[in-house]
Amino acid sequence: MTKAIIIKKQGGPEVLELSEIKLGSPGANEIKVKNIAIGLNYIDTYHRSGLYPVNLPSGIGLEAAGKIIEIGSGVKDLSVGDNVAYAGGVPSAYAEERILPALLGVKIPDGISHKVAACIMTKGLTTHYLLCKTYKLTSKDTVLFHAAAGGVGQVFSQWAKGIGCKLIGTVGSDDKIAIAKENGCDHVINYTKNDFVKEVKDITKGLGVSVVYDGVGKNTFKGSVQCLQSRGMMVSFGNASGPLDPLDVPKDLQFKSLFFTRPTMKDYYTSRDEVVEGSKKLFEQIKFGKIKVKIFKEYALADAKQAHIDLESRKINGPAIFTI
Repeated sequence: MTKAIIIKKQGGPEVLELSEIKLGSPGANEIKVKNIAIGLNYIDTYHRSGLYPVNLPSGIGLEAAGKIIEIGSGVKDLSVGDNVAYAGGVPSAYAEERILPALLGVKIPDGISHKVAACIMTKGLTTHYLLCKTYKLTSKDTVLFHAAAGGVGQVFSQWAKGIGCKLIGTVGSDDKIAIAKENGCDHVINYTKNDFVKEVKDITKGLGVSVVYDGVGKNTFKGSVQCLQSRGMMVSFGNASGPLDPLDVPKDLQFKSLFFTRPTMKDYYTSRDEVVEGSKKLFEQIKFGKIKVKIFKEYALADAKQAHIDLESRKINGPAIFTI
């Protein structure tokens, strides 16, 4: 038996239950991992609340780091005893032990701790596909990134700054302005107090930005489109303020020949090679000091309800983890 957080119905943090479950042996091309640290991400609240449907009863959580304790048949490049990190797959990371596809597990390089690996995989791999694949950033780009002080925002800002682009970030409160600037934003706008469309136009001298990365959703989408220059790209990758209203293509996109995409991590890491490539580039950023990871808070697994309350009330201003 092992302990895990299970949801039997979707709703508020109160639906998170610490339960004992029976975990068998891994099947073909699967690994069994004893988690040491588990990442806490805003997307976890979507699975819990029902914004993103899951099959019930369900586990929750997408990323963690630990040690392989058993492997199934067909696993070739991982072994029992390997220290690994993972992100994606069926939500089940909030657990002492779990079974997952070997495709998702990557070896943690020397010099990177389980805690750092656990809290960076989802945010880091999301950042990797956003700026290396969805829209390939260059030093010539001017970028608008919403929620720049959030988990993905802090990682993205550091990585993007290393590329050399001009980065405009938005935040939801004045106390987060310093966080966004510290992580690499050239300009920071509190979008709850100021007209970010006007400020972006002023910063870019009316030209607009080449790409907008928006994980906020409903509250920022319409304004984001207005910030784009002709043939710019709108990248909508989250719904922190609620799901988008239906898209009116002629009205919302056609007037500037704009591009729109709704990327998800599962579509960018469909093969072992893609997972390993993205993880390698992420770990290189950390090892070379281009991305610095400061864990903001640690929770016990039994405190999952409080962790979600803190997450949704915007009390977590950096990477947070559960420790086993």
